[in-house]
Amino acid sequence: MTKQEVSTDALIAQIVAGIEDVKGNNITILDLRELENTVTSYFIICNGNSNTQVNAIVNSVQRRVRKELHENAWHVEGTDQGEWVLMDYVNVVVHVFQKQIREYYDLEELWGDAKSTVIESTY
Repeated sequence: MTKQEVSTDALIAQIVAGIEDVKGNNITILDLRELENTVTSYFIICNGNSNTQVNAIVNSVQRRVRKELHENAWHVEGTDQGEWVLMDYVNVVVHVFQKQIREYYDLEELWGDAKSTVIESTY
């Protein structure tokens, strides 16, 4: 495994842990590496029950990644509305939705050719 793969794996682990810390729902990881013309290697998709929880998930992920890996998101957008927040960590893009917005955009179907991993909630 290369250093980049190890750091991407560590980043994914910390992002998922950050989501779980504040009880984010329906965590799905889409592996986009085998697809052509993608802008990133992975999408991590989850949802919260309200704009407050969506923003709590975003804050939790940012805190955990910064503390454990000393990394910051390259770009974050959508926190003002808290319906769909995108966090760009370059190799990994995190999408935090409210449930109805996630269902409307249905990224899992849009990127249906990607390998999908569902993380089972432990709570």
